[in-house]
Amino acid sequence: MQLLLIHSDYIEFEAKRPTPVAEKVEEAEKSGRLEEALCAFIAVEKWDEDDIPAVVAEGAEQIAAVAEQVKTSRIMLYPYAHLSSQLSSPAAAVKILQGMDEALREKYEVARAPFGWYKAFKLSCKGHPLSELSRSIRLGEGSGSAAIAAGGAGACGGAVKVSEREEVVSEALKAEEKAVSIWRIMTPEGEMVEPEKFDFKGSENLKKFVNYEISKSRAVEAVPPHVELMRRLELVDYEPGSDSGNMRYYPKGRLIKSLLESYVLERAAEMGAMEVETPIMYDMNHPTLKKYLDRFPARQYSIEAEKRSFFLRFAACFGQFLMSHDMTLSYRSLPLKMIEMTRYSFRREQRGELVGLRRLRAFTMPDMHTLCADMAGATREFENQYEASISVLDEAGLDLDDYEVAIRFTKEFYDENREFVEGLVKIVDKPVLIEMWDERFFYFVLKFEFNFVDALDKASALSTVQIDVENAERYDINYTDTDGSLKRPIILHCSPSGAIERLMFALLEKAHRVSVEGKVPMLATWISPTQVRVIPVAERHLARSEEIVKDLGFRTDIDDRDETVGKKIRDAGREWVPYVVVIGDSELESGKLAVTVRAESEPKKPKKVEMTVEELKARITAETAGKPWKRLPLPVKLSERPKFI
Repeated sequence: MQLLLIHSDYIEFEAKRPTPVAEKVEEAEKSGRLEEALCAFIAVEKWDEDDIPAVVAEGAEQIAAVAEQVKTSRIMLYPYAHLSSQLSSPAAAVKILQGMDEALREKYEVARAPFGWYKAFKLSCKGHPLSELSRSIRLGEGSGSAAIAAGGAGACGGAVKVSEREEVVSEALKAEEKAVSIWRIMTPEGEMVEPEKFDFKGSENLKKFVNYEISKSRAVEAVPPHVELMRRLELVDYEPGSDSGNMRYYPKGRLIKSLLESYVLERAAEMGAMEVETPIMYDMNHPTLKKYLDRFPARQYSIEAEKRSFFLRFAACFGQFLMSHDMTLSYRSLPLKMIEMTRYSFRREQRGELVGLRRLRAFTMPDMHTLCADMAGATREFENQYEASISVLDEAGLDLDDYEVAIRFTKEFYDENREFVEGLVKIVDKPVLIEMWDERFFYFVLKFEFNFVDALDKASALSTVQIDVENAERYDINYTDTDGSLKRPIILHCSPSGAIERLMFALLEKAHRVSVEGKVPMLATWISPTQVRVIPVAERHLARSEEIVKDLGFRTDIDDRDETVGKKIRDAGREWVPYVVVIGDSELESGKLAVTVRAESEPKKPKKVEMTVEELKARITAETAGKPWKRLPLPVKLSERPKFI
């Protein structure tokens, strides 16, 4: 069960129209209002059906506890399916809602909105620190084993199913749980300080990251802000017809994702990487791959087909390493780089960790591997890719202040490369979290991650590079050295941006933070779905608006809806459109444009600039120089667009 709890001045609703699963109610029950009430928006989930009485009791207890905190005696129970993509049956939902209603009536004045109706509601949130809370109840959740999914025989040659057998957990994950870590904060001066002795003044976000990492609490107990944004902006949504952690992308979301993918691939090409493509499915019993599965900290999907066991890849390592094994390599080719934009990689992340774009089970990972001749070459490339990752995130919209750095290594590597590690900290010029192991648990001896800390104080890794000292031998990868002898390369694993979905998550969470700080949220112009919106004041201004669209180019659309100009401007603001052009009689007469520039605006203080079409075109050209471009993903006229949410 998912709960969103709002302490309100008032909440009122009116049931408008029943759905096919609507609860039967009397006429008087189709509307209601409570003053000074706690409004509990409720989504009953499928695992709640396993123990309905326990879920009723726990749900009522959680709501009552918050009611006590905010000191109210009135509670509105409001079915709200949008909080989850894993909904229960309608019958179970009604039974649980009725049960909670009865349980709470013993002590509170309770009203309940009917289940399964399209409803209008008005709510005034009080706005104090406890006025917006959320809870996640998982009492009935099972083991999380995958459901069977049968495919038709057809051209595929037989049915394929996701295995119901016990989840395979790698030895690396088991080792990670037992690993003893030495945690330190390293300053730009190279000083190593125990976290409990470090002064975090001015580094409050680092403190949150340190607490998150050391506690290793990964479960999400509330809905992070980016989930509301990804839906309101019609970018991404949950897909109830798939496994949890698999998302649907609407045209604007697909555009942003595609542009970020193209940009990262282009930056990798500038670094000398060759783009390749490899399979998403591999033989579980392949001798080399089986060994690697035990050394990679991930949970994989298992698949049965034609009496063979396969797994869905969780990285591009398998295909690129098998490709490298078959190559003839000379020292002249090193360092050699290959990259794949994996659409998709799959990891059976635990259900309680899945939320929005932050952590998924199917994700797009730019996965680059570099073969280096020796450790000296590997550390040089590591530093180059470290700096390149900083640049990639900056161009996407995240600067060094937006994320925290973690550097992890074995004690042996640190003792032999102390100055190198200290140099990495100097590059970012701020304190970083250090994790040091007495022995090597994984295939790498050094890695870094750039970690974004969201509004719930949960950290998520973005860019990363690892120095791998195992897999060249495991996959029998060799190169011919200057003396004709065969040598094993050292391998770097690099994702310059991290998963593309997680980068989108970070950008949306940053926009939320900017908004909370009293600033105007936006995305960089080059990834904004609409770069310019033209708003004709009246129908007679439409022809000129169409001329501007043609002359400007870029992703320019026209709000030709039958709405007031004020509403059109507000809607453009809610969509974070970087440039809004209003065309009225004065603009027709002067030939100039009245342009609202979002990047220079403040809340309720739009920055309006008069400029020509050519000047606006030059400005956007400068802002988007060197970035990939794609055309508008929707019809130019807003009146012709479908509404996805």
